[in-house]
Amino acid sequence: MTNTEETIVALATPSGTGAIGVIRLSGPDAIIIANSVFKGKDLTKQPSHTIHFGTIVDDDTILDEVLVSLFVGPKSYTRENVVEISCHGSAYIIESIIKLLIKKGARLAKAGEFTLRAFLNGQMDLSQAEAVADLIASNSKASQQIALQQLRGGFSNQLQELREQLVQFASLIELELDFAEEDVEFANRDQLKKLIHDIIKVIAALIQSFELGNAIKQGVNTVIAGRPNAGKSTLLNALLNEERAIVSHIPGTTRDTIEEVLNINGINFRLIDTAGIREAKDAIEKIGVERTMEKIAQSALVIYVYDAAVLTDEQLNSDLAKLQREDVTILTVANKTDLLLPEKIEALNQANIVTISAREKTAIEELRSKIYHSAIKEQLDGNETLVTNIRHLDALQKTESALANVLRGIDAVTSDFLSMDIKQALYYLGEITGAVTTDDLLDNIFSKFCIGK
Repeated sequence: MTNTEETIVALATPSGTGAIGVIRLSGPDAIIIANSVFKGKDLTKQPSHTIHFGTIVDDDTILDEVLVSLFVGPKSYTRENVVEISCHGSAYIIESIIKLLIKKGARLAKAGEFTLRAFLNGQMDLSQAEAVADLIASNSKASQQIALQQLRGGFSNQLQELREQLVQFASLIELELDFAEEDVEFANRDQLKKLIHDIIKVIAALIQSFELGNAIKQGVNTVIAGRPNAGKSTLLNALLNEERAIVSHIPGTTRDTIEEVLNINGINFRLIDTAGIREAKDAIEKIGVERTMEKIAQSALVIYVYDAAVLTDEQLNSDLAKLQREDVTILTVANKTDLLLPEKIEALNQANIVTISAREKTAIEELRSKIYHSAIKEQLDGNETLVTNIRHLDALQKTESALANVLRGIDAVTSDFLSMDIKQALYYLGEITGAVTTDDLLDNIFSKFCIGK
C-alpha cells in the first residue's frame, strides 16, 4: 500500500525524446521540494492553479528553463499538493531533474500511484480510477466515450443507488435480529422481493452489456473466410481502401493470415484475411488452413465470402454449417455479382445475403454498414452504461447469484441467513466501486497503469 505521507515524482508524459516532458510531483512536500530547485517566484506563496516561468537549478548549475504549474490540495488530481514541471523533452534533462527532486526528498512513484492516491483520498471511486486507464488506452471514439462516461461516474452512480436500497433493507433485517425473541418483522418481505427482482433486472442488463462493451473496448475480432479464389483479399483491400493483400487469380495465394484494423463509426474491427478453406495441396498451405480455423474459433464475427457465380447452394450451406457456433455471428457475402444476372442478385438479397463485387467495389459501403450493425445491434448514444471490465463482470455475476439466494430464502430461512445473503450481495457490489477493497486487489489494478498516472 502506498504511503501518502511521502511525496512522489514521475515523468507524466511518454518516455523518449520530444518537444517537452512533464514531470509530476504529488504529496505534502511537493511544493516545498519543487521550490527548493526552482529559481523564479517563491512557489510556496503562489495561489493554486497558476503557472510560473523560471529555471531548475542544481546548486549553481542551470538544468533547464521550465514552466511550473501549481495545484494546491485538495483542488488537484490526487487531492494532495501537486506540481507539474514542463521542461524540454531531452532524456538527459528529464533524468537530471527527476534525480535532483529525489535528492531533495521525493520518491519515485510506482505504476498508477498518482491515481491510487486519488482513489485513497476520495477523489474518485475504484471503477472511475479504472476508467482513467481505459481512457488512456482508448483507440476509438466509442471506447473513449465509454471510458469518459464511466470516469464521470455514470456506472458508479447506478451501482450506488442499488447499494443504498439494499443497505436500507439490510438494516431492517439486522433490526429484526436484535428483537428476535419478540418475533417481530420490520422488513416487509413483499417489498424486499420486489426490490430484489428490480435489482436483478438492472444487474442482468449490465451483465448482458459486457459483450458490447468489451467489443467496443477491445475491438471486434473479425475473420474474412471462404474458399480459395472467393475474393477474400480483394474484399480486404476494398474495405481498407488500400492494396494491403496480394490479389491473384491463382487459388491459395494467401498462405498466412493478414491482420488490419478497420474503424466503422468509431468501432474498431480487427479484420483478419485468411487462407482459403479447402483440402491443402502442400504442407505450407495446410498450415495456413489450420491457422484459418484457429482464427475462426477465436472470432466474434465471420464474414463468409463466396464466389456467387461458381458456388452452388448445397456447397454454400455445407460451408456455413461447418462455421456455425453459438457465440459467433456469420455474415454471408456473395462476391463477384458483376458476373450475375439482376434476378439472381435480387434472389440473394431476399435471402438476406449481402451482394457485392469486391473488384468493382460495388456495395462496399452497404457491407460496412452490415458489419457495424452485426456487432453493434443497438444505437449508441454515449449515455448508456456498458460494462467493459472483466473484474466488474465477475462481481456483477456474483452479486446476481447472491441476490438469487436472497429470493430463494425470503420465505424459507430465518432473518440471520437472509442478512448473510444480502451482505454477500453488498460485498460484491462494493468490490466494483472500492467500498470493499484489499491491498492485493489494489496492487493488481494499479500495477497495470503507466508510471506517471
